[in-house]
Amino acid sequence: MKNKIVAGNWKMNKNFSEAEELLVSIAESLDDMRLETEIVVCTPSVYLEMAADISEESNFYVGAQNVSYAPKGAYTGEISAEMLKSAGADFCIVGHSERRNYFHETDEELAKKVDLLLENDIVPIFCCGEKLEERQSGNYFQVIDNQIKNALFHLDKEHFDGIILAYEPVWAIGTGLTATPEQAQEVHAHIRRIIEEKYGTEVAYNTYILYGGSCNARNALDLFSCQDVDGGLIGGASLVAEDFIAIVNAAETASKND
Repeated sequence: MKNKIVAGNWKMNKNFSEAEELLVSIAESLDDMRLETEIVVCTPSVYLEMAADISEESNFYVGAQNVSYAPKGAYTGEISAEMLKSAGADFCIVGHSERRNYFHETDEELAKKVDLLLENDIVPIFCCGEKLEERQSGNYFQVIDNQIKNALFHLDKEHFDGIILAYEPVWAIGTGLTATPEQAQEVHAHIRRIIEEKYGTEVAYNTYILYGGSCNARNALDLFSCQDVDGGLIGGASLVAEDFIAIVNAAETASKND
């Protein structure tokens, strides 16, 4: 049985004092808990060092939300994997639908980002998922297959073993809509099958596949109880300490019920 992972994605929210208050609240809550669940807090990059300092006395890891596809150089405004690592990041989200949509990130760019993160000992949390029209057309498996294969399947087995995947149906992100447990399980099981076809049963089993998309304290337990859902990538609910901790508790309960 694998422990669950709960990762919070703050997106572009919180000023400095608000970020510090939320990090301290999360840390204080976790200090009173004996957990098997692994917790990652993905802050805006300007707060990574502060988050890393607070995490040293607590039970969570620190993650970034994006990384440059270039290792260094004349890329004004970009942040390299080496910089993220030096600021204390152990994880980094890659290919979130908002990055794909608003910033037109390609599979080729995402593959470069994954490679650089792995070279710098940062765990990529690779996002995949279909838009509403792709869900309605019944083409969502092919969409997800292409996203994963194009950006990740160049990796050998050893390096792929360092990847976390996050299934985020685009139609459920920030909309209040959520995939049903049955829909989530169907896609997670499919993702595990295509990994097994490429890398074998052991790698497929060991790969963490998180669910994201309006996951909250009310629905987390049902989602996390699905056989192939290994935790969650949490958006809005990660911005309130009490809600985030409630989701962590749901992950703990789901693990014990496995």
